[in-house]
Amino acid sequence: MPENPGKTPARAPEGSATHRSDLGRRIVTRRKELGLTREDVALRAGSAPGYIQYVEEGSAAPGTGFLLRLADALETTVGELAGAAADLPAGIGRAGLVPELVTLSSEECHGLLSTHGVGRVVVTVGDDPAVFPVNYTVDGDLVAYRTAPGAPPSAAVGRSVAFEVDHIDDAFSQGWSVLVVGDAQVVTDPGQVLRLEEKAHTTPWAGGERGLWIAVAPRQITGRRILARRSR
Repeated sequence: MPENPGKTPARAPEGSATHRSDLGRRIVTRRKELGLTREDVALRAGSAPGYIQYVEEGSAAPGTGFLLRLADALETTVGELAGAAADLPAGIGRAGLVPELVTLSSEECHGLLSTHGVGRVVVTVGDDPAVFPVNYTVDGDLVAYRTAPGAPPSAAVGRSVAFEVDHIDDAFSQGWSVLVVGDAQVVTDPGQVLRLEEKAHTTPWAGGERGLWIAVAPRQITGRRILARRSR
């Protein structure tokens, strides 16, 4: 299929198709992070919305020229879109020349919490602190995650815990983090459990039977964002 078809084919509603390539999934994720539609990206990249859909949902193999324009449209790099850093830890990019550390408001923290699906819970196991990544969702003021009875994250029950969510953008040397401190309790109300199941972003990545919902009632929510006015 040409990169810039003269006629845009009929497009299915966004989210109705299965994204069949890693490239397509990364494009969709980045586009949504920026709050852009396919039409926005097509305009920025000098392409057609139908071709953007084809790259996102099909098995397209765009040329270097188009990938460069697409990366520029999505404010990232070709390497990031291609997954060159997929197996590397976040934050290995060089710091910006003029970084700015900004304190987030309570409203901004709540908003960022609601966009994420993976966070880290800090609990005490035995006599030692430990950190565990968990899939989570937000229900009103509560932050809730699923685990299995007896699994290490379940050690949070009945204790004061810390829960952290962040996002790192290596391409632009910026990112944010939100920290929640509060008391953790098992969710026992069947109606609330059902609501959490319905609102969950995904099933647990770790698989297995993880039907124990633990909710953290925040006493304190703080957050910071690093902005890079210019990059090296």
